[in-house]
Amino acid sequence: MVEVWLLVYRVVTFIYYFRLVSYMVMLFDQFNLPEDIYTVIFATEQQEEVAKMLLAYMKKNGGEIGKTEMGVFANRLHEGEVIKEKGKSPLDKEVVFSYNKRQFYDRILTPMRGMGLIDYDLYKKTYRISDKFNKMMIKIGLMWLREMEKK
Repeated sequence: MVEVWLLVYRVVTFIYYFRLVSYMVMLFDQFNLPEDIYTVIFATEQQEEVAKMLLAYMKKNGGEIGKTEMGVFANRLHEGEVIKEKGKSPLDKEVVFSYNKRQFYDRILTPMRGMGLIDYDLYKKTYRISDKFNKMMIKIGLMWLREMEKK
């Protein structure tokens, strides 16, 4: 009997966790909109930096990386082997950057995939930078226009 309840608890917990992960809310103020898209999308500066590093890494590799390369990137982040690039000033120091591997997948990669910033090809098993985010923002704007025209 205890095993059944444990199984039910795990299933309910999984469904609840899945619902939390599958949606991302983006709130912004039209009068105080930041210049940087990462600031609009992510909650913390550390998340912004990780997303910037990921996209820079993908751009360096032609805008597309494999599943294994993504895993290597996540492991290097987790182990603190990733070096944050210097700023514009020659006096800026290179900083060793560390970010938890699980949090990378949960808070960076999964939301970026869900919003259409990054696309995953199931057949080629590759991640690529995508323009689906832009298309979805246009679609949301059109939905709002239709709502405004309703009587």
